[in-house]
Amino acid sequence: MPAKPRTGRASRQTTETSVEVTINVDGTGSSEVDTGIGFLDHMLALFAMHGLMDLKLCCKGDLRVDEHHTVEDVGIALGTALADALKDKSGIRRYGFSSVVHDEAWVMVSLDFSGRPVLVCEADQLEGSRCPLSEELLVEFLRAFAFNCGLTLHVKVVRGKNGHHIVEAVFKALGRACDDALALDCRVKGVPSTKGVL
Repeated sequence: MPAKPRTGRASRQTTETSVEVTINVDGTGSSEVDTGIGFLDHMLALFAMHGLMDLKLCCKGDLRVDEHHTVEDVGIALGTALADALKDKSGIRRYGFSSVVHDEAWVMVSLDFSGRPVLVCEADQLEGSRCPLSEELLVEFLRAFAFNCGLTLHVKVVRGKNGHHIVEAVFKALGRACDDALALDCRVKGVPSTKGVL
């Protein structure tokens, strides 16, 4: 653990949502999350626990309209807070990978804190699922998160039938892959790129 924990904050205020986030990358996995969407709260708690990050997040959104604005803006704010915590990314391993199973579901996440945001998400198994977080909303969250913390993110659902199990495996794998990539390595001097910047 670094001498000073890597912490970040973000605040997003629009006519649709009000989001406040604080994150400690060098935490223990504790979380206090209230988005107004119980299932999303549970997924974010799993992300924090498996990423060993401490997360406080509160969102007041226009849920009377639908859940889209809340899900997307939470992704934006979380990605922004994580970018704030990482600063110039000195000393990180940069790349992360995780393969997670949850009952019949199997998900792989591979990512790079490259500064070049990309999302590739293969989750066709969620199509038609009764999961509280649809494939469309999952993609919106992941895109918002990746684009606001400069992340190249690949998510592949290898197999799965139960939508809840699939999405839970996605958030667990995302947390674990982030923990892998953001670990500090004493062999890494400065930013892990021949360009000298990420």
